Amino acid sequence: MDRVPALDEPLKKILGGNTAKVMAEHLDLHTVGDLLHHYPRRYAERGELTRLADLPLDEHVTVVAQVAKAAMKTFNHGKGVRLEVVVTDGSGSLTLVFFGRGAYAREKELLPGRRGMFAGKVSLFHHTRQLLHPDYELLDKESGADAAESFAGRLLPIYPACKQFQSWKLTKAVDTLLDLFEAERWQDIVDPLPPALRDGRSLAELADAFRKVHRPRSKADIEDARARLKWDEAFVLQVALARRRHADSQLPAVARKPVPGGLLDAFDAKLPFTLTDGQLKVSAEIFTDLAAEHPMHRLLQGEVGSGKTMVALRAMLGVVDAGGQAAMLAPTEVLAQQHHRSITEMMGELAEGGMLGGAEQGTKVVLLTGSMGMAARRQALLDLVTGEAGIVIGTHALIEDKVQFHDLGLVVVDEQHRFGVEQRDALRSKGKQPPHLLVMTATPIPRTVAMTVFGDLETSVLDQLPAGRSPIATHVVPAKDKPHFLARTWERVREEVEGGHQAYVVCPRIGDDIADEGDGPGPAKSRKKSAEDEPSAEDLAEKRPPLAVLDIATQLGAGPLRGLRVEVLHGRMQPEAKDDVMRRFAAGEVDVLVATTVIEVGVNVPNSTVMVIMDADRFGVSQLHQLRGRVGRGSAPGLCLLVSEMPEAGPARARLAAVAATLDGFELSRIDLEQRREGDVLGQAQSGVRSSLRMLTVIEDEEVIAAAREEAAAVVAADPELAHLPELRTALDALLDREREQYLDKG
Repeated sequence: MDRVPALDEPLKKILGGNTAKVMAEHLDLHTVGDLLHHYPRRYAERGELTRLADLPLDEHVTVVAQVAKAAMKTFNHGKGVRLEVVVTDGSGSLTLVFFGRGAYAREKELLPGRRGMFAGKVSLFHHTRQLLHPDYELLDKESGADAAESFAGRLLPIYPACKQFQSWKLTKAVDTLLDLFEAERWQDIVDPLPPALRDGRSLAELADAFRKVHRPRSKADIEDARARLKWDEAFVLQVALARRRHADSQLPAVARKPVPGGLLDAFDAKLPFTLTDGQLKVSAEIFTDLAAEHPMHRLLQGEVGSGKTMVALRAMLGVVDAGGQAAMLAPTEVLAQQHHRSITEMMGELAEGGMLGGAEQGTKVVLLTGSMGMAARRQALLDLVTGEAGIVIGTHALIEDKVQFHDLGLVVVDEQHRFGVEQRDALRSKGKQPPHLLVMTATPIPRTVAMTVFGDLETSVLDQLPAGRSPIATHVVPAKDKPHFLARTWERVREEVEGGHQAYVVCPRIGDDIADEGDGPGPAKSRKKSAEDEPSAEDLAEKRPPLAVLDIATQLGAGPLRGLRVEVLHGRMQPEAKDDVMRRFAAGEVDVLVATTVIEVGVNVPNSTVMVIMDADRFGVSQLHQLRGRVGRGSAPGLCLLVSEMPEAGPARARLAAVAATLDGFELSRIDLEQRREGDVLGQAQSGVRSSLRMLTVIEDEEVIAAAREEAAAVVAADPELAHLPELRTALDALLDREREQYLDKG
């Protein structure tokens, strides 16, 4: 090739069609830029062996290790042969197994003392980790053209790879690209960072960063490259979000200022408690936004039970005072009904505007869900279009075409992560001008994630619990190791009920062959094992179907909780049945509610003091924290019991122990996110840019993200269209294809 390839050039033009096809199908690498941004996940030093002790089961790995011993063995009465090669790194060992005729050829190569790179999927056989028929590349053959020479004197990059395309093949492919970029021609690569920013922060040039990350001479090279490449990802993403914020600030909106002596003041006057300092502070931030003539875009997050709904309700009442309407979008019918019930109860006669006995300055609060009866639905639609109803609470039914508003001024989205951007956008489009937007999440979010995932929103945090909330004690119940603990669990439930209180029992599944309706985590994914594998205790626990609401309710009603009023609640019940159960539970007519995670957020029954979570290991850390928040909401202390059959030494029990150890939701959310892949944190449902983060870790790189946000804000304020920064504009276009740009634009 007589020219430097462009970053968007297809790999097939450089590496050949067959190689490019495999890389595209199995590694999602299509262009020169894709491959240059496919960074090594770690490096092995020549002469330094990698750790084998903690290899993950059922994952495809590449290791650098030394042959300790090799032995040919026969089986099936001498009819079959297998070669077993033990490789070591000093910390642990790994067995390589080869069957059939090929074993003899490998016996001659894999001699004790030889070192190589070995790639395959880790499995377990008789408590020993092994790679079955691994691919390998020896690093110390005598030939001058072999891998040892090509890797001599430098760090060995170990790339994220797959069975079809091993790490060393990626190394050779990257080397082919790097050789094409001759030293004097690297400048053809588009560098997204403005020179002033790059020089001011002493960051390497992009070409130099590519060289150092793929062909490092030292660990210092790797650090230089990582520092620069993290900045690329953080800065370009923050520029996209800053441009979104800037565009929002240019949109017109109707200022919504509460009227003195109006509905909000009347509501505040009848409150039987005092708002917390945190609620007052956040409310002030929201009312300042609502008074502006451009749309509010604010994220309200906080601890479980910190009073977010109260803050949202006061904002809605303020908008009604100003002549507008407010809509609250909830993810499930149970939650929509719960919000409607609690809001109308808090407002009292103020929620009966235009009705006999209603307050003069009151308004109508209506519920709109997909399964409402025709007459009730028709009346709700009429109340919205005429403006009779100032507040509507509903599910996705709110965004249907036939739903029209008189003057929609505020949209409140509860549990926003359960909604697609298109759904939120459809509701916002129903305003005469763009309505103000308040997004609520009941899952506390670390600051770095808030800046990255919700970077186009201003953030308000409620970290203070209202007075009267009681502490919640949390304990892990090892049901398999200590069955008497489980028996004691049901005794505690009975004691609480006999003391005048109520209980929740949560299960991952509905049961009776009814598929999970999406309001639970579903069964944990069992690892696939071969017939020869010996499953661990954790594997066996995972393979058992998740415990089900219908089964557990029957067992409890006929067994340890016999005589108590036990009812079930799950998402597949008819809306009237769900609402009836929740009403009776709230009224104290049900002692024990056996439910799926349909009760995860928003459900508020202060008399409930104990929660038992069955198969607790099948739920995420933040989800467990949310569930736990349903108890301890009154004057009596709360108790949460996490039942698990997982072995004490496994990672699942470690997660449960973390939940039991702290009530700090922000700390738990950090633990939760550290245990999940980056793609889960920045999934497309959240930001539309999951594939953009390869080097940046949002949990660890707080300083980089915060600094990039400041730099991005300054750049966009000075040049919103990036007219003077064409390289940055090009990088932004590459990050945000048309579909994802629309995703962010819809916000």
